[in-house]
Amino acid sequence: MIITIIILAISAIFFAIGKTRSDVVALCALISLLLFNILTPAEALAGFSNPVLIMMVGLFVVGGGILQTGLAKMISSKIMKLAGNNKLTLFLMVMLVTAVIGAFVSNTGTVALMLPIVVSLAAATQSNSRELLMPLAFASSLGGMLTLIGTPPNLVIQETLIEAGYPALSFFSFLPVGVICILVGIAILLPLSKYFLSKETAEDKTGGKSGKTLPELVNEYRLTDKLHRLTIPSGSRLIGHKMADLDLYNRYKLSVMEKRTEETVHGKLLRNISQTTVGAETIFKENDIIYVSGEKADAERFANEYTLSLTPINKDDDNADILEFYDIGMAELLLLPNSRLTGRPIRNTALRAKYHINVIAIRRKGDYIRDGLADVKLAPGDILLVQSSWDNIARLNNEEDDWVVLGQPLDEAAKVTLTYKAPVAAIIMTAMVAAMVFDFIPIAPVTAIMLAAVLMVICGCFRNVDAAYKTINWESIVLIGAMMPMSIALEKTGASSLLSHTLVNTLGAYGPVILLGGIYFTTSLLTMFISNTATAVLMAPIALSSATELGVSPYAYLFAVTLGASMCFASPFSTPPNALVMQAGRYSFMDYIKVGLPLQIIMGFVMIIVLPLLFPL
Repeated sequence: MIITIIILAISAIFFAIGKTRSDVVALCALISLLLFNILTPAEALAGFSNPVLIMMVGLFVVGGGILQTGLAKMISSKIMKLAGNNKLTLFLMVMLVTAVIGAFVSNTGTVALMLPIVVSLAAATQSNSRELLMPLAFASSLGGMLTLIGTPPNLVIQETLIEAGYPALSFFSFLPVGVICILVGIAILLPLSKYFLSKETAEDKTGGKSGKTLPELVNEYRLTDKLHRLTIPSGSRLIGHKMADLDLYNRYKLSVMEKRTEETVHGKLLRNISQTTVGAETIFKENDIIYVSGEKADAERFANEYTLSLTPINKDDDNADILEFYDIGMAELLLLPNSRLTGRPIRNTALRAKYHINVIAIRRKGDYIRDGLADVKLAPGDILLVQSSWDNIARLNNEEDDWVVLGQPLDEAAKVTLTYKAPVAAIIMTAMVAAMVFDFIPIAPVTAIMLAAVLMVICGCFRNVDAAYKTINWESIVLIGAMMPMSIALEKTGASSLLSHTLVNTLGAYGPVILLGGIYFTTSLLTMFISNTATAVLMAPIALSSATELGVSPYAYLFAVTLGASMCFASPFSTPPNALVMQAGRYSFMDYIKVGLPLQIIMGFVMIIVLPLLFPL
């Protein structure tokens, strides 16, 4: 028992210092428990097969799909209409919406679904996401107290009461307690998050990126000023022609930006879009959509001669919606002084033939060249805006003798949302939530989440499988998986039972309210190191027997157990929601101490006062 406590204490110290990665500390603690034969290998690895951990993996993928398809941005825009640009209103909306969802969906699932939405909201309002993500995690736990199914400890105390012969709690017996929790949480978190979480990290200051975003490039080079959208209808003279046959630039002074093919299923609900750059051998087909750059009169002449449908483009629209970058992208190339391309016109550089890229604009000493590019002779220091598939752009980094690729194009590619897949992501997310909420759907929550994650990949909500894997925060996964067996070690060695019984026996003589406080804070302390469900299972019988000995109603005592187990905010590994936001918010262990610990303590004192009023002793 002593060894287990020492390992736990040392781990807590390293967590608090924060100089060693939290997952490494957790793994070292787990290995120590194995070396001292406190845990068997099967017990040590049990955490990594725990359904909660599997759910977290799946929810990372589902949340990534929501973000990748732009569904998060769409939802956030709806919330923004209510919140406006007021940061206070935004904070309140995030807290309240998350709490309401958390009343019916697991706090882990709530955070995984809301996290990409909140990140989008913060970006849109130019707010610091650090001020919102930790309150988001805490709000999911606060909301869990609104209903019977909001958090597992609620079900634990319900079962304890029924087994002891007491009347069962109703679905909304928790509602008054939950409302008070949310109000206290908002009142405490609003100043604490503003004071302790508003400081920008180094990554925040740089925007977490280098180079320009795709919309910035579109705006800087004014690519939409002379952009025209042409559709190839049935019977068009263009069908079957190769790009090389058209001599498009010499005849019409037009250049092709992209060719797009759209397929719709069930009306416009489900769409599939493919994009390609146009080369000499590109063959045009019926229903192809081509985007050309040039004068309107030239585009109309080309459309009339080849029987094409010219669709006006609203220049007031978001440029990102006009020129989309699902399969193709853009990047800037800085020509070096010794580049072999200098002094040669673009038509003689073989850039298209060798690298399959199109030069769509040139920046030269503050001037932007967009017309007549084929005959422009390149000069040292020229910045070429090129367009191609993302894979081809990635290959450009290998030719460092001739140019330097500015920024991180592949990072920008990862940020491009597949908006046409948003309805698919919404359907998958809704079905997953329904399966988790409604008992009549015979699918276990972990099954529903894993099925949703797989469907996100299969249905094309990610560019590829690798993109889905990259959404998983493996540090959080390893952290939770390695810390879960600690509860087995504490129970196995009798450390948790000894602590609980000692505290209860000591405080029982001072009256029911003092004992209530002892039960609450004992539970609150234990849940910082073991799962809230395990803590509730351990403490519920002790709370019930304590109430029986004193001859008082057990309801307040059992509510103290579920509240103490669920209201744990002072540690990133105490609950999965806390771990989920740790990486996204770039929080340290001490951030949780500064913000979460005061909330956890104040919440405890408030509940010690409130519970006897709601459930008389």
